[in-house]
Amino acid sequence: MSTAIEPSVRSRMMAAVRSKNTQPELIVRRMTHAMGFRYRLHDPSLPGKPDMTFPAKRKVIFVHGCFWHLHGCAGSHLPRTNSKYWSPKLQRNKARDEEHTRALRAAGWKCLVIWECELRQIGRVHRRIASFLS
Repeated sequence: MSTAIEPSVRSRMMAAVRSKNTQPELIVRRMTHAMGFRYRLHDPSLPGKPDMTFPAKRKVIFVHGCFWHLHGCAGSHLPRTNSKYWSPKLQRNKARDEEHTRALRAAGWKCLVIWECELRQIGRVHRRIASFLS
């Protein structure tokens, strides 16, 4: 039994994957806004275009998908098929994330990463954001 997907179908699937305004990001944005914090979205002048930027506080929040950013939790497993493609791609994503965080910190910004899997414990995420932005 083959699990291969037609290239045209795979292409449509990959085109539907968003890099902005993902469901986890929208959840974090709504929560942060409800807490009274205001932010800018995807500031292109900062390394990594953080999902949320708080310029007056010099703080940023990234909302990472566990799969795409190799979190290490159960949701971040490597696909069994085409691992020669996926492994280097996802490793590059992870390395790029670390590079962006280092550059932001070197420029005097504080960074918070919220992982997709953390949103299962919304109260904990709420406390982390409140503590980070206070």
